[in-house]
Amino acid sequence: MSESNKALVRQMFERADKGDMSLCEDLITSDYVDHNPPPFGSATPGAAGTRETLETATKIFSDWSHEIVQQFSDGDFVITQVIGRGKHTGDFLGIPASNNDVQMEGIAIHRIESGRIAEHWGQVDGVGILVQMGAMPAPGG
Repeated sequence: MSESNKALVRQMFERADKGDMSLCEDLITSDYVDHNPPPFGSATPGAAGTRETLETATKIFSDWSHEIVQQFSDGDFVITQVIGRGKHTGDFLGIPASNNDVQMEGIAIHRIESGRIAEHWGQVDGVGILVQMGAMPAPGG
């Protein structure tokens, strides 16, 4: 079970990288809860809101890809250390597109229910990406 849960989360990242938004209907429960949505997250709940969030993300960061550094599972939970990379090509929180290449590291925790992703918790290096976009100086510098 845990290997199939890890494969499900990997499939979600891979399909998102390809711009395949049907992943929302195929892999995510209709009542999905994102406990740590991005600042551009949709107000719409569930899989529909996830689709809206992903569509917004692709307007802000083009050519986005995920590298899974390591992944663990415990029962219905999958924990993934991930690095996202792309180009800042759209307005983000009032920050105009810099066209800078950016990278963001984080940890994602997904809960799987009946072969679909039901919940997400995550933490990312938000300060690092703001520095890379030129929105703020590097800490300590």
